[in-house]
Amino acid sequence: MTPAAASPAQALTVFVEGIGLLGPGFSTWAQGRRQLDGSSPYQPERCTLPLPMSLPPAERRRAGAVVRVSLAVGQEAVTASGLQAAALPSVFSSSSGDAINCHEICRALASGDRLISPTRFHNSVHNAAAGYWSISSGAMASSSVLCARDASFAAGLLEAMAQAVVEQTAVLLVAYDTDYPEPMHSVRPLPDSFGVALVLTPSRSERSLAQWSLEPASCLSGAASHRLDDGALEALRQGIPAARCLPLLRSVALQISGTVVLDYLAGLQLAVQVAPCR
Repeated sequence: MTPAAASPAQALTVFVEGIGLLGPGFSTWAQGRRQLDGSSPYQPERCTLPLPMSLPPAERRRAGAVVRVSLAVGQEAVTASGLQAAALPSVFSSSSGDAINCHEICRALASGDRLISPTRFHNSVHNAAAGYWSISSGAMASSSVLCARDASFAAGLLEAMAQAVVEQTAVLLVAYDTDYPEPMHSVRPLPDSFGVALVLTPSRSERSLAQWSLEPASCLSGAASHRLDDGALEALRQGIPAARCLPLLRSVALQISGTVVLDYLAGLQLAVQVAPCR
């Protein structure tokens, strides 16, 4: 008997229902969108991290920079999507986790008093931001936490798109980075904090902003990653791993169709087919 032919692999196609953005020079997706589409000039300024008011007071006092940036963008994206945060599975992705907290632990260990604050220890785990998100939103759905150094945004996007399609459910992706103080800044020179959140669904709705697809035959590409024309925005894209999302967000801001190539692994980029929904 001749074995049945394997069915061809299907594309991963999702729809963007909500976006959250926070970084140097912008505090919301609405502000960042105007800078990405060229309607407003980009002016780099130090990122201001809002207090995570959705957390209870005790947790709010313990929240570090990664918690502040990830909760801010996550809440913005979920609010824009009109979905319930508590019901959304999530993917959190960061190249370094809580860089400031890591610095403080190392400084304590290098001092004469080697005792570590319980709060510092609690915040040192890579899934700290995901845990605080669950507390703030009441989310009980699954949460995946990834790290792929400079490829962390693309790795998180691939995971979130796969979950949305395979499980046929909306998924929240949060990618974020914070900067190290010296002396670690000299070897890992991230210039500032940055966060992006995306609510991705397997089906289109009246809120959908864009359609993104990963084609099995072409999504892993040797082509060069897309750059931004604005020199300051391009420096931001290159300087912070989570900001590698900016060419993809630019396609949403401009409502264009085509292929956006994102930095991923060495010599292997992630090519995303994009199309507008409005």
